[in-house]
Amino acid sequence: MAAVWQQVLAVDARYNAYRSPNNPQFRTLYIRRRSQLLRENAKVEHDPLVRRQYLKVRSQLLSQRYGTPSVSDQNSFRSRNASVRGSRQTLESFDDLQTGDFRTHRRYHSGSSYKYHPSVEEIPVDGVVPTKMAEASRAMAGGTSIDENYAFAGVHHIFDQHTDAVTCVKFANNDKSRIACSSLDCTVSVCQVLPSPATIVCVLRGHERGVTDFCWSLSNDLILSSSLDGTTRLWQVSSGKCVRVLEDTDRAEILSCQFQPVNNNMVVTGNVRGHIQVLNVSTGKCTKGGLGKASGKVLSMAFDPTGKILWAGDDRGLIFSFLCDVMSGKLTRCKRMVICEGSPITSLSCGTWLSREARDPSLLANCAINSLCLFRITDTDGGLQLKRKFGIKHRSLQIKSIFCPLISFRQGACIVSGSEDMCVHFFDVERAKKPLINKLQGHSASVLSVSFNYDESLLASSDSDGLVIIWKREQKSR
Repeated sequence: MAAVWQQVLAVDARYNAYRSPNNPQFRTLYIRRRSQLLRENAKVEHDPLVRRQYLKVRSQLLSQRYGTPSVSDQNSFRSRNASVRGSRQTLESFDDLQTGDFRTHRRYHSGSSYKYHPSVEEIPVDGVVPTKMAEASRAMAGGTSIDENYAFAGVHHIFDQHTDAVTCVKFANNDKSRIACSSLDCTVSVCQVLPSPATIVCVLRGHERGVTDFCWSLSNDLILSSSLDGTTRLWQVSSGKCVRVLEDTDRAEILSCQFQPVNNNMVVTGNVRGHIQVLNVSTGKCTKGGLGKASGKVLSMAFDPTGKILWAGDDRGLIFSFLCDVMSGKLTRCKRMVICEGSPITSLSCGTWLSREARDPSLLANCAINSLCLFRITDTDGGLQLKRKFGIKHRSLQIKSIFCPLISFRQGACIVSGSEDMCVHFFDVERAKKPLINKLQGHSASVLSVSFNYDESLLASSDSDGLVIIWKREQKSR
């Protein structure tokens, strides 16, 4: 009956172009997760009639929501996937197609303009998005509330290999088992948390001073790290070797770094002199026109999913937006937004939920005035409008926060942040009263960074004493 699940994926794929039309990366992520879940369910014994009925109902609901796909769309789909009743290889090859570089597909071409119309209601990711009365949809998600969904109570593992503050912790992209940690002890460690027991795969050594930030490449084969020694290093994960050292043109301390999300041959760094530089990995040099300027130390940066908008936060409480040319790396400064003068912006994260309650493209920012701020992205120049503020203890340290990768039928939308009160805080952004839905207490020092794996089964948090805790979701009996 695996063929039925392949047909379900084929139906979803036909309508994928209609989902979240302004965000191609979400369409890619959505179809990838559908593929993974369908493959897992195909291994479980189910009544064949139930599967066929599900396929029928799913097709009807998508058709009612989006209409019948055009002939050109159907022909395009058939040319990519000749038979929906094919073998397991057909399913995996389609998964690979959807998760590849979307610039190679006409519909996702990087030359297309990124448009956001706040006055127009965006299309939900699925044809069925529940309201408070949608009991059937809630049942599909397990019938749990958002509070129950984020009840991370158990500890899966504790890492203590670092001897100084762990500045950043991140799971690999679309991965639930690999995690990396950067530290002021001059190293970056790569760990495997599943299956148990958790192990340290390798420790990346080469920086002469503390590592301030890092990020995974899109394919997870490379790690980019920035350091107070004035260099950015590119590491090959499989060998643990440094394959390139990129020196800051100012020879200044580098506080943040990012891969260009669409073109991983380019990286962006921010230093203590307020300079934002786009570097070509192949040449090791700054791209022509790839230099931007903030008003103070560049503590944090974030791209939108298209790679066309870059935000940078500095230690003077300002956020700057830049347009980034994906091919040349040229930066054009667009907007200067004062969030809170004199209060550092220590973390920026761009995201969108697959949820009726929180559809707007958003930017999440930690501001060192005891606030976690959520902004709407209002235009194509990266303009921001404050949506909500949440209280955390944050006055001096480099506290980071994240969006939860909420891909489900549950109501609500959640964000998670570290804090100087030694706790991990969970907030429901759409809850008017008492938005704090959970607080994890286990660290004995300020929590600096947090990260989810892709299916939200594990959460990692790091602190200023060098400890990393891997939390596991509390299993609810049904």
